[in-house]
Amino acid sequence: MVDVTEKEVTSREASARARLSVRPETLKLINEGGISKGDVFGVARIAAILAAKKTSELIPLCHPLEITGIEVDFTSSFERGEIVIETKVRTVGRTGVEMEAMTAAAIGALTIYDMCKGVDKSIVVEEISLQAKRGGKSGDFQRHSSI
Repeated sequence: MVDVTEKEVTSREASARARLSVRPETLKLINEGGISKGDVFGVARIAAILAAKKTSELIPLCHPLEITGIEVDFTSSFERGEIVIETKVRTVGRTGVEMEAMTAAAIGALTIYDMCKGVDKSIVVEEISLQAKRGGKSGDFQRHSSI
């Protein structure tokens, strides 16, 4: 692990996104509550929050952080046949929360796959990406291309 003892404690925030390709029929079942395992977006939201909190246990060189806020939002599009998960994680500390935001998006996406695989094994987790970060020595980052 990188020694962050001398780094300044600052407010930090990161947002990430994951995108899944799904069949329109699957998306309809999700939105109508027709998936036998239950509320897909509700369970995926809880999984994403838990994943952000457990990131340092999953990724070997991540620092354990005190997370002060987590948001998880879902957008679905029948026209594009996709679900987009957007996460935002905040902390006040010596290191950023980029990995926590991306881990939340990834686990949220995998949870959707797990809950829906009984009706659609063709779901693809297409992209996981950092969208923005704020705070810290390296400064701010904003992705200019959308996924």
